Amino acid sequence: ILLLHSIQTPYLSPPPSSSIWSTSSLSPWFDMVLISLKSTPGASSNNDGFLYETTVSARVDDLIESLVEIHNARVRSCLVSDAVKGLATYGVMKRPENAGTDAVQEMIGKEVERGPNYTADPSGLRTGNPPDAHVAEVLTREVQSLEEYIDKSQVQRKVALTMDCITEKIGNVRGAVTMAYPMGLPEWDLARIALDEPIEKLKGTYLCGSLLDAGDASLWTCNKEFLRGQLVSDRLGSCNEKTKVIAKLSTRESGPPAREAIVSEAERNAMTEFYFKRQEELKRLAQADEDDYLNSEWADPKGMKRSLQGLKDVKAPGLRF
Repeated sequence: ILLLHSIQTPYLSPPPSSSIWSTSSLSPWFDMVLISLKSTPGASSNNDGFLYETTVSARVDDLIESLVEIHNARVRSCLVSDAVKGLATYGVMKRPENAGTDAVQEMIGKEVERGPNYTADPSGLRTGNPPDAHVAEVLTREVQSLEEYIDKSQVQRKVALTMDCITEKIGNVRGAVTMAYPMGLPEWDLARIALDEPIEKLKGTYLCGSLLDAGDASLWTCNKEFLRGQLVSDRLGSCNEKTKVIAKLSTRESGPPAREAIVSEAERNAMTEFYFKRQEELKRLAQADEDDYLNSEWADPKGMKRSLQGLKDVKAPGLRF
């Protein structure tokens, strides 16, 4: 045992950038704890989540703060995505007191500005005058890049998120918006609020229920809480650097998060479909469980004998079949 402990693993240099391994980790690529954060509060899907890399020597307080920061950044990114998509399609937002569809505005005698790219906003929140097609394409491309990076499918791709990359993606979207509107957006425009305002100011938006406070958050795994003031190794062990942990964020008052269902939604749908088909098959078999077929010609056990004897068409007088 002493001999095994004395053997030192040689340092392995990280692979080139073309490798499948991610180089954007907080620790060396071969020495990490992978946190799979699932079902974040306020998420629209129970399968929502992201990956985060840390080490067993990290403080639990720092880990929770980093996870909450990335979680809130993903929430901001969703708001940025929705707002900038609307900006690229229907232009800037109207003043709150002037909100309403353009058709109604014209009916009450108000003048509606119609630019060369005018597209009426069905919600009546935007002017309907988007930027030109080239700039709108740039906005859409940058938003799509941001959406792809924060998407929950990154968990299947085994891509861990970092705050620097999210900030860079949001910065690219901000640059595209500045290119489209050099004079800036109105102060009431949701795209400006999502891009420029601090995270505390986003609590007045429709995504306020998804935001978390790092000081009030708690991290749970296997129905056990990561206690503040401790290290990650106090929960996972000091020798478990190469570990993947499925965890959830919650608030201190709410206690441990709800357990996940044993059967996933896809499995439940497959089981329902199987049992429905089986039930229909049993119904058909029940309907066919009668002896009417015994009167059929093919079911006569002496039919072949009578056919060979030439008595197939012979019928007894006075009987009808």
